[in-house]
Amino acid sequence: MSIIQVTNLHKSYETLKAVNGISFSIEKGEMFGLVGPDGAGKTTTIRILCGLIKQDEGVVLLMGKDILKEKKEIQNNIGYLSQKFSLYGDLTVDENIEFFAEIHDVKDYNQRRDELLEFTRLKPFRKRLADQLSGGMKQKLALACSLIHKPQILFLDEPTTGVDPVSRRDFWKILSQLLKEGITILMTTPYLDEAERCNRIALMNKGNIIALDSPIKLKEKINKQVIEIVCNPIRNAYKLLKEKFSLEVQLFGDRINIISDKSFDYEKIIDFLTQNGIEIIDKRITTPSLENIFMHLIK
Repeated sequence: MSIIQVTNLHKSYETLKAVNGISFSIEKGEMFGLVGPDGAGKTTTIRILCGLIKQDEGVVLLMGKDILKEKKEIQNNIGYLSQKFSLYGDLTVDENIEFFAEIHDVKDYNQRRDELLEFTRLKPFRKRLADQLSGGMKQKLALACSLIHKPQILFLDEPTTGVDPVSRRDFWKILSQLLKEGITILMTTPYLDEAERCNRIALMNKGNIIALDSPIKLKEKINKQVIEIVCNPIRNAYKLLKEKFSLEVQLFGDRINIISDKSFDYEKIIDFLTQNGIEIIDKRITTPSLENIFMHLIK
């Protein structure tokens, strides 16, 4: 049986439909990602699963138990790391972990605390006030606090937003180790490069799940190629391509992605741009990224 089972989940805030009848299941030991832009319904979903808010309709089962009927028992077996740093800035690293251990009624927590400090590389900073930690260190402390009671499921709501690249890498190393220990992880992220690391992902938009599968299978399903072009002036090129070709053209910073069938001759595009005074700096054929797929599915 799945460790998380969500069926026909609905949640509205007045006229806003935040979650619109979504269903999914997660197996034990899996890393599952809810992926999408702000306002997609990711945070609302994760807060319902943690028992922090009630759904309007639908059934949520965690470890075979109904979140509406056995919330307290479920919450004793889950960890939750919210979007915003929610620990106590006037307490030290040690004191924050002790506080959360006592909340979860963990009696002999000293060894577990030391293991988590070693695990998150926070041991040298254990006497430092939480307010004096960097953004990445605060997130690692929040993670340590959410793990003090050895949860079966860990919920992470955009855990690396606003965190520097080095801390993001360290954070992902920690999550990899947790997966080896058999913890199930459900995370939300707006970063599609992070979603690539999940076993499976659900792409969300406006309260709906628009695709659900492993990142590799999602890429296979689209059965397209991406013609990637770096050129100058790029905005002129983008406008010309949109007007000339009945292809999906996506603009990403300094490059243009054109989604086409694999049989399409991309030299037609290169010739067209060159004839119109566009300087081609670089070009290549590549497989679609999750970002390409997400934009393609929305369109």
